[in-house]
Amino acid sequence: MRRSVYVLIILFLVMILPLPIVAQDYQLGAGDVLTINVWGFDELKIDQLPIRPDGKISIPLSGELQAAGMTPGELATTITSKLGQYIKDPVVSVNVFKFRTTRVYVFGEVVKPGMYEIEKQHNLIDALGSAGSYTRDAAKKKVYIIRKEQTNAPLKVNLLNLLEKGDMSQNVTLNDGDIVYLTKNNRIEFAKDILPWISATYQISVINNN
Repeated sequence: MRRSVYVLIILFLVMILPLPIVAQDYQLGAGDVLTINVWGFDELKIDQLPIRPDGKISIPLSGELQAAGMTPGELATTITSKLGQYIKDPVVSVNVFKFRTTRVYVFGEVVKPGMYEIEKQHNLIDALGSAGSYTRDAAKKKVYIIRKEQTNAPLKVNLLNLLEKGDMSQNVTLNDGDIVYLTKNNRIEFAKDILPWISATYQISVINNN
């Protein structure tokens, strides 16, 4: 129960706050814009360097480097190794000036279905937060991720395990063009589904008896 409340709080915060991201864990991708600093060498500083669609960047003394798929720290290590051929003990830092935007579609049992552009970690929680969270009728065990150019069965996600057990493996990373679909549950509610039938049956019985 506590985990469920905790994750719901996260969903709320995602909707109202630009949550910070841990730089070491963020995987760079095409569209991210970087700032690269080399301590003591202002002439080697690069502001607002975009990662190209092929996932690469080109910087002086280092040439073309693969950036997509790396964390900022890993890329800094790679640049440090390249610059070490020309500079003694270079100190390199890589920061994300602007996060890339991923366009996803959220349909089904959510408060605000539609297309959303999400930044930073691009995961299921981000998408649900953008769509105002799930509705009370959502089947949280049956959330489907349909990948762009899908050729096989959609990925099935158990959101309930994320909410109640903290299973972060269910917080799937989304790619540009992905569709998130929340199905409707088959829950039967006494007051809504059963009581009207009982009432109608009772009234018919009364009419017949009279």
